[in-house]
Amino acid sequence: MKFGGFVLCRREDDGERVCRSLWKCPARHVWWHWADRPDETLEACPIPEAFR
Repeated sequence: MKFGGFVLCRREDDGERVCRSLWKCPARHVWWHWADRPDETLEACPIPEAFR
């Protein structure tokens, strides 16, 4: 996995603006998670074409 940067998003559960950490695998899939919740599992990014 290779770190791909941060994306500022609005979190639906609390309305806060928080960064998501982007991660890319060798197969060109894009994964992300909330940067302030590093223990959560990675989720598949729903718009990977925006970050390639």
